[in-house]
Amino acid sequence: MSQSPSGHSKSLGPTTRGVPKRIRTPRSQGSISKPGVAATAAASVEFSFSLKPDEVFRHLCRFVIGQNEAKKVLSVALCDHFQHVRMTLEGEPAPYYQKQNVLLIGPTGVGKTHLIRSAAELIGVPFVKADATKFSETGYTGGDVDDLVRDLVRRAGGDVRKAEHGIIYLDEIDKLASHPESGGRDVSGRGVQTNLLKLMEDGEIPLVSPNDVNGQLQAAMSAARGHSAASPEAVSTKNILFIASGAFSGLDRLVKDRLKAAADAGARVKPLTESAAMSQASTADLIRFGLEPEFIGRLPVRVACHALDTDDLFDVLRKSESSLIHQYVRAFAAYGIRLKFADDGLRALAALARDEQTGARGLMTVLERVFRDFKYRLPSSKVRQLTINASVVSDPAAELRRVLSLAAKKKASGAGDRSSS
Repeated sequence: MSQSPSGHSKSLGPTTRGVPKRIRTPRSQGSISKPGVAATAAASVEFSFSLKPDEVFRHLCRFVIGQNEAKKVLSVALCDHFQHVRMTLEGEPAPYYQKQNVLLIGPTGVGKTHLIRSAAELIGVPFVKADATKFSETGYTGGDVDDLVRDLVRRAGGDVRKAEHGIIYLDEIDKLASHPESGGRDVSGRGVQTNLLKLMEDGEIPLVSPNDVNGQLQAAMSAARGHSAASPEAVSTKNILFIASGAFSGLDRLVKDRLKAAADAGARVKPLTESAAMSQASTADLIRFGLEPEFIGRLPVRVACHALDTDDLFDVLRKSESSLIHQYVRAFAAYGIRLKFADDGLRALAALARDEQTGARGLMTVLERVFRDFKYRLPSSKVRQLTINASVVSDPAAELRRVLSLAAKKKASGAGDRSSS
């Protein structure tokens, strides 16, 4: 029986069934930088887009397990936006088109970033990700939100036209919630929300920042040489799609309070879990949380991602093309050791990761803890195969001693056979 990429025979492997062949190509390992930004363009190319929502959905299923509602909503929003961009560039503008900027709500480690990165890779547009916490209001110490657009140009290899239909992804957007009781000017919350308004609608951002002394000097020297006295080129954000996400811890309580008030008024309301409450968050709830009405109004497409349970985490390990177990199989293969995973071992790992309460990020914590001594000892041993089952996960130290002992006995037996001959 042939071995699947996950290292054990019963694995389903990459979930490419139903994915059109033209978008089934494996993810390139060398084209994405550490922050997960799409490869930059070497030269300007005409934009084309012909994907359908179900094709985008099936592509996302290859990398992100579960979150079907988020995948569906995101697939429709992306296709609507980039079909509009394509038609506009082909000479069919829609002067009153409203951008479908997206807000993803959900706890850490549920796949929000992975969804956006995978979609950007499929569509082939420049992609920039940043944490909202790094920015402050213009004129204060901290990052300037306009730099997001300039970063998009850099990701597009300096191609302004390509950057103008890219994707900007802002994580930790819930940290911008204003807190009136804090007192003083809120330069990292409400001020940043205000600065983002022009970017999310139809702004013109100069390529050279007013605070970039070197850039301003170069522009002045260029004008002095007679090349151009005009202002530096600007980037339009009209067709840049903005996607924001955050954990919004405590938002579920606001939703439940609102629904309880409705129940007290006579409405019938069912008890809700945290994930279910998040999915019913309204604009009023988000405003009560601390987001400005003008800001949240520019994120009309909203969807909640649910927390991952043990079954979800098991599927992340077993089925996702970006599963961490591929990384560990490769790490051991570098030393000539064949690593295999049994289903009971994967489920035991998933159960431990669930207890970490950090979603899929807990998988790395658990895997590192289980494999720490194996990765240190086995490369210098004679062990050439290791199967990860529930016993290995429950007591790694005992299993390590056992496999090393077996390897030592095998080595001694081989040496004895040679001496007797």
